Amino acid sequence: MTLLNKPPAALILEDGTVYYGYAFGYVGTTVGEVVFNTAITGYQEILTDPSYHGQIVTMTYPHIGNYGVSVYDMESNKPFARGFIVREFSRVASNYRSNQGLQSFMEQHKIVGIEGIDTRALTRRLRTGGVVKGVIFHGRVDKALQEALSQKARNHEDIDGRDMTPEVTTSLPYARPTFRNSPRVVLIDFGIKHSIVYKLEQAGAEVIVVPAQTTPAQIMALNPFGLVLSNGPGDPGGPQYAHDTVWQLLGLLPTYGICMGHQLLGLAVGGRTYKLKHGHHGANTPVKNLVTGEVEITSQNHNYAVDVDSIPGHQFEATHINLNDGTLEGMAHLRYPVFSVQYHPEASPGPHDASYLFKRFIEEVNAFEGARAIPAVQGVSRL
Repeated sequence: MTLLNKPPAALILEDGTVYYGYAFGYVGTTVGEVVFNTAITGYQEILTDPSYHGQIVTMTYPHIGNYGVSVYDMESNKPFARGFIVREFSRVASNYRSNQGLQSFMEQHKIVGIEGIDTRALTRRLRTGGVVKGVIFHGRVDKALQEALSQKARNHEDIDGRDMTPEVTTSLPYARPTFRNSPRVVLIDFGIKHSIVYKLEQAGAEVIVVPAQTTPAQIMALNPFGLVLSNGPGDPGGPQYAHDTVWQLLGLLPTYGICMGHQLLGLAVGGRTYKLKHGHHGANTPVKNLVTGEVEITSQNHNYAVDVDSIPGHQFEATHINLNDGTLEGMAHLRYPVFSVQYHPEASPGPHDASYLFKRFIEEVNAFEGARAIPAVQGVSRL
């Protein structure tokens, strides 16, 4: 397909800025919060990551779609990204693992895309001015339509303050069968990626995934040896029920928080979270491990961060920091076997520098004594 016969499209931001390009994917219009991701590979994993629910993703790497789509690389049962922005979309895929082309995948799941715009200029705009809401429109845009679409972006519901968890969590608990004597771990699904479950199983756990609004009593009735708080989309201040659940379970089980789970842990103990200017989205972010002094290259996808100094009583200490902007990337409780990281240690498709965290969690689960005789959670209150 040549430039002359590619259908026109436009990205219109809430401030009226317009980027003209060409349509690909599902034919239509979409609106959401526009962010950028610096990963070179993993576009399928990005599109199917529930943490991107409500967002339009811009890829900074210029060539997208060249290795197609594989059923084995799905991070959830369907895509959650609202839209997709790329510099150059490849309609030809070359990969022995590919089951489908990206074009047909996006058509199947109704993901609206735009290609051919200056993604470097858009990324600089987001990096300097912060994330904004925008609309991808397939078709030609005149001045009147441009203003109408810009207004549509401005009127679109903000992610800030919203509880988006009910839109992505599982409706029923589920478990994957295991044929070995493994410690049982309950994973609360706030928008989980499949790779987290796989990594826990590889580390030696029996995993039971439960809905986000599962109560502490229901979780303890499953007789677990450990608790994992998953990633998820949106503002961690939204799901107040999750703050209460995490607080009531604090110290009763070894606990591992990932991304949004990290943020929920900070809020549950009385800390504060804040929104980053443009978020951290990519697979090449350097993080320093303050315990070992080593630097890890990490995969990240979050718009909010925890202020560890705001947590009362100095209950947690920082264990990891972001070397780009100094924000908190990990913390550990000073008394309980509870720790969390802001980035994604499952890191599908990579890098794998942080895979050791799953092994560390299972080691703490195995070392946990008296797990079968944990007292009931009724009557626990915040300090």
